[in-house]
Amino acid sequence: MLAVTLTRRKQMSPIRGTIVLLSLCMLAFFGAPAQTSGQEPTKNPGMSTDKPAGSAPAAAKPAFDPALLEPATLKAKAPAEFEVKFVTTAGEFTMKVTRAWAPNGADRFYNLIQHHFYDGASFFRVLPGFMAQFGMSAYPQVSAAWQQANIKDDPVAKSNRRGYVSFAMAGPNTRTTQIFINYGDNNNLDASGFSAFAMVTDGMGVVDKLYSGYGEGAPGGRGPNQGLISAHGRAYLEQGFPKLDSVKTASIVSPDTKPAAAQ
Repeated sequence: MLAVTLTRRKQMSPIRGTIVLLSLCMLAFFGAPAQTSGQEPTKNPGMSTDKPAGSAPAAAKPAFDPALLEPATLKAKAPAEFEVKFVTTAGEFTMKVTRAWAPNGADRFYNLIQHHFYDGASFFRVLPGFMAQFGMSAYPQVSAAWQQANIKDDPVAKSNRRGYVSFAMAGPNTRTTQIFINYGDNNNLDASGFSAFAMVTDGMGVVDKLYSGYGEGAPGGRGPNQGLISAHGRAYLEQGFPKLDSVKTASIVSPDTKPAAAQ
């Protein structure tokens, strides 16, 4: 096109031929404008609005197991013994659960682990020489669902010694999801009904390394406020307490069996 136009320049007036020549040179240098379809531009940069004919929109994958929104349905009976591996930002540790020590607590813990309740949960209250507490969901919707999902107390069969694990509570029959790992021999907790259901069998050194710099929680200390954790989840902790360690995954590693039938 450019060569043909230039050949015909002799038949045009000098001024007109000059204009045509300049226009064609600019077109050759800058290129033609992109062709548009006439549709409105997409509101999401980088996302294509084209879809195969007859295709359905892709469903977003939930951030957590939807079963966690229905605590009343999670009633599986735990095995007599099982082990749970925690992969955390500080390293890995393993707990061994013995159902005979605290049947109600073991069953609750088993169901929470099976549905990955603790994944993403932070160790929000770590007090050296005393204990490391965690078990508030990273997701406010899940916390709201479990707030009143209490289980009955278990008689204390094992003392709260170093490495033993018990549920936190706020009085009789108030255990839900929060648990703590004893750093010291906290025998004084036994009389208050804190019944151990598990013990750390491997990686207690990792538990000792969990970040404790924020100290006691609010309002007594400058650490996280449990009410705000419940209301805002992980986002609240990441903004105000970024150094806290957290659970990456918690899963049953032994025995590899299906859940027992609910009682």
